[in-house]
Amino acid sequence: MQQKSKPNPGRKSAKLKRMGLHERAAARMRTMIIRGELPPGSQTQETRLSKKLGVSRTPLREAMKVLAAEGLIELRPNRSPRIADIAVDGISELFEALAGIERLAAELAAKRATGRDLARLRTLQTRMEGHHRDGKLDEYFAINGEIHNAIVRMARNTPLREAHETLISRAERARYLALGADRRWSNSVEEHAGVLAALEARDSEAAGRLLGAHVRQTGTALLEVLAPSKSRLTAA
Repeated sequence: MQQKSKPNPGRKSAKLKRMGLHERAAARMRTMIIRGELPPGSQTQETRLSKKLGVSRTPLREAMKVLAAEGLIELRPNRSPRIADIAVDGISELFEALAGIERLAAELAAKRATGRDLARLRTLQTRMEGHHRDGKLDEYFAINGEIHNAIVRMARNTPLREAHETLISRAERARYLALGADRRWSNSVEEHAGVLAALEARDSEAAGRLLGAHVRQTGTALLEVLAPSKSRLTAA
């Protein structure tokens, strides 16, 4: 009687470990791209990146496929992968879509958020304001993203959350860069405070209007930052 082969636990563990490696590598590279450590247009050198990330080339290549699907890396036949440029022409449409999604999310969150949800949001707002006062841009940006994601989750609408997750990954690098616009950082803090106040007041209309305007303004600020470089490219 033929016996069924037993699964090899070591093989399964190795597979899970590889999956974890490429996911961690993708997360680290995503952060490096968003913060400009891997600038747009630069080529990726596998040997140097592998050493910096502490992974071999196989998980690194898998990580690059993930980031290519997010539009952050260009995979080119017979050439080194390249950090993608920010597509200026698509910025307005991207932030227009995000603004619509987050406006609806805020409207629903004002009605559906629990007291615990709002208390956590208040805590995040306080921490974010502290990072702003201390000039800690990276820490501020991380909390800012948590707040946006929290509001979307508070809407308790799965299709809405999934649509937001798809678009926000494409906008992260642009959102970080937009904070470099004149006064955008300070204005962003004030706008977030207004959104939180509307949510706490259960004012659905105001919460949606304010968050939608906030996201659109981020897109506008980004276009202002990118305008000089686009002009130089056009002139050339």
